[in-house]
Amino acid sequence: MQTRRAVRGNDGMTIRYAVGMIAASLAPACAVAAPQNDLRDIRIGMSVSALPSSGYGGFACAADAQKRLPGWDAYQTCPASTDGTHAVSFRYDDGGPGGEEKTQVAGHPVELALLIDNTGQVAGIRIDTDPHARLYLHKKAFLFALQVRARFGEEGWTCRQTEPAPTEQPVGGVFIHEHCEKTTESRRYLLDRELFRDPSKDLRDFTSATQLTILRAG
Repeated sequence: MQTRRAVRGNDGMTIRYAVGMIAASLAPACAVAAPQNDLRDIRIGMSVSALPSSGYGGFACAADAQKRLPGWDAYQTCPASTDGTHAVSFRYDDGGPGGEEKTQVAGHPVELALLIDNTGQVAGIRIDTDPHARLYLHKKAFLFALQVRARFGEEGWTCRQTEPAPTEQPVGGVFIHEHCEKTTESRRYLLDRELFRDPSKDLRDFTSATQLTILRAG
């Protein structure tokens, strides 16, 4: 996952408190998707033609937000990644103002992208915490990873922690630069989270982010 920009937040005590209280926030907020779908009414394996025609907007190539698209079916306009999929970013849109603010998962403002293969099927969904969210929400972005694990089950994850680089220092005694994976019969989950600060910058500047990618198993 690309490192998110540092953001201005509260001191380390606030971060330690948030980590200690995360269990209290999991109960209703961990519903990442309806049981039969992966995100709202979107399911991996759906064809582009079956994707909802309403309720979504802001279509663009994830690799180039300036490259706007008229809809899902223009996915081939976006460059293919190394795995052959085309990443289309989008947001929730109920026809009213504030679509970006309403694009949330488990209470976290997010940036969304569908990974569409060359056969026109949804091969994956990528969910990134929004680096442009209001400070109050953005500083908690690394906690979204814990909600994801609660939603999809704590068992079966394989994780590795990256050692701090010279520009990465714990925030309030907590350092996180972690990559986790989990595979079930039908899905593969990739989960990255970050919490650290650059010691050369102001003490209140730190990086906090989560990225979840849901793929077809195999």
